[in-house]
Amino acid sequence: MTEPVAVFDLDGTLVDTAPDLLDSLNHCLIHAGLDAAEPISLKRFVGQGGRVMITRAAEAQQKLLNDSEIDRMLEMFLTHYAANMPGKSTPYPGVVEAIDGFSAQGYRIAICTNKFQHLSIRLIEGLGLSDKFAAICGCDRFEFRKPDPRHLTETILAAGGDPAISIMIGDSRTDIDTAIAAGIPVVAVDWGYTDQHVSHFQPTTIISHFRELTPDLAKRLIDAKC
Repeated sequence: MTEPVAVFDLDGTLVDTAPDLLDSLNHCLIHAGLDAAEPISLKRFVGQGGRVMITRAAEAQQKLLNDSEIDRMLEMFLTHYAANMPGKSTPYPGVVEAIDGFSAQGYRIAICTNKFQHLSIRLIEGLGLSDKFAAICGCDRFEFRKPDPRHLTETILAAGGDPAISIMIGDSRTDIDTAIAAGIPVVAVDWGYTDQHVSHFQPTTIISHFRELTPDLAKRLIDAKC
């Protein structure tokens, strides 16, 4: 019998990685002759991986990058980011306790992220959380990525779970659109990396602290879907 899975997005949902993402983004922007991005602007750039983040940050300065420029900047970003992990990144308050609560009720725990897989694993290892996850599936694990719903459903299957009795927890439109397309209830956190409040994207429900994320809540959302 397959088990339910609680699937977390990574950046902006499970771990606050903004300080390190910003440091590495600014490292490559400055080397490209652009201005450093302000912390408040990061929410507009993240959510679909490093390439999109760099492209959006450059476009915000009216700079259109060609493919070779993006490739160079992405390599510089990834090198800098990997060399400084886990850096200043920290799990959000209450997330470890929430994960443990789900695990105690028979849930498997997984990560579905548009961060590269090796960086996702390295970050989770650096934070000492590896033993809590049955699967970590980055943007290059499959031939598709969020908002393609298969990224989520295949992550659940990789964790040994059943999409019909699983939930998604995320912070962005990308996460919400992915879960809706997969027919999976989605809990949106309201502290993440998005320039619009998550209520605009019509998640199943919204939480403001991980103490609100419980197996009882998940069961109600899953039962309501059936």
